[in-house]
Amino acid sequence: MNLYIQNHKFHYELENLTRLFYPNEKITVIKDAADLKEPYINTVIDDKLKVEVKIGDFSRTLSSGLSAEAENERILCEMVYKILCEKTGVIQLWGMITGVRPVKLYRSLKKENGEAYADDYFKNKLFVSDNKLNLTKVTEKIEKKIIDTSSEKSCSLYIGIPFCPSRCKYCSFVQASIERCKHLVEPYVDLLCRELKETAGIISKLNLKLESVYMGGGTPTSLSAEQLSMILKTVNSSFDTKNIREFTVEAGRPDTITEAKLISLKENNVDRISINPQTLNDEVLKEIGRKHTTAQTLASYELASKFGFKCVNMDLIAGLPGDTYSSFKNTLDRVCKLNPECVTVHTLSMKRSSALTQDGTQINKEDSERAAKMLEYAEKKLFEDEYLPYYLYRQSRMVGNLENTGWSKSGVESLYNIFVMDETHTIFGCGAGAVTKLKDPHSNYLKRIFNFKYPYEYIDRFNEQLERKEEIYSFYSKCLNYRFSR
Repeated sequence: MNLYIQNHKFHYELENLTRLFYPNEKITVIKDAADLKEPYINTVIDDKLKVEVKIGDFSRTLSSGLSAEAENERILCEMVYKILCEKTGVIQLWGMITGVRPVKLYRSLKKENGEAYADDYFKNKLFVSDNKLNLTKVTEKIEKKIIDTSSEKSCSLYIGIPFCPSRCKYCSFVQASIERCKHLVEPYVDLLCRELKETAGIISKLNLKLESVYMGGGTPTSLSAEQLSMILKTVNSSFDTKNIREFTVEAGRPDTITEAKLISLKENNVDRISINPQTLNDEVLKEIGRKHTTAQTLASYELASKFGFKCVNMDLIAGLPGDTYSSFKNTLDRVCKLNPECVTVHTLSMKRSSALTQDGTQINKEDSERAAKMLEYAEKKLFEDEYLPYYLYRQSRMVGNLENTGWSKSGVESLYNIFVMDETHTIFGCGAGAVTKLKDPHSNYLKRIFNFKYPYEYIDRFNEQLERKEEIYSFYSKCLNYRFSR
């Protein structure tokens, strides 16, 4: 599909919008061209706004008068959206929204202009369905209560473990097989502990309050119990822990969970863990490259339940290859019967570098409709079982342009998930692939400091990463007029 951009700079949003309707096609963006090659979407700003679409025998043109720049972008998108809805017959439940954080957008509109305005904008300007608007509104109310507890000096900590037992077919994260990279694990853990100590010193000098800690990956429990203990002890001994409100470790793969590792987590003040089956259909597990079974998931959950963690979360994915509506329904029903404190329902995202995409798997209309039906059932079932949506986000190339939603029993919502999605306060990132996101509490300004992605890079160029942390001091000095001695 050729997307022509004539005399304007709104190519990014228009490209993402076009991809909603043509997820399997290459979208070629062409600027200021005279000759149009079919199939094409031609977007023009001159004395008016105009969109021309020619795809096979289908041809449509819409135009509108000029407006303010931001509104010109929305109107161009609206015209493209309406034409492509007509051409494809596809109903986008999130309307024209392509961004990651619809709840944050809704909250901003509500804060600036009131709830009625935000509702109207979502429904009549962005064409969001009533169901997704309601999901947004409920989530926003729960998020706001937690966001309001964050102060100017609040911060959180992310610890990245880039190792997994194997790589799932849908995964695009930078990670390494624990078997293939055994030689990297020990030096990685040693250097990660050094980085944690350095970061603890920075937080102390800035007089910030560490409120949530999240260890993710990868699969942190790919490490041995001794290695986990080493990292966790470093956190507890290096940071001021009196303000920590939650400490999460994403155990993830059920086949990596052992009694020794759970003891290590519990002894080191971890109060939240995840056990992520993704599905309880063994055939689907094989299809997506997971090395565990449903029986292992259930056994791991039973084992973990004996340790009295404040929260056990279970992740599921709607739209997995080979999964049917009936199978997904069976999975969710069985998970709800276990009664975990949190359930996170993701939608399959077809990332460019995932094995699924590389193997040529495509998204069709039936896949999108089936995934939407799965999420519809999940919402109904989870509300009935007294779970509430407490955070929500979206990714590019999601089946059906749908969403990921965290559901929680009242009072055990993950603070970190809300803080990171809302970009509420600074998140310090340690480990390979981690990103430190420095947040000015008095504006929306964010500065990102990236760690090296791959474990071998992280190890080989470790000192460069420590040098980058000097940028943290300059950020706080400029944005917040901090004064400190080092």
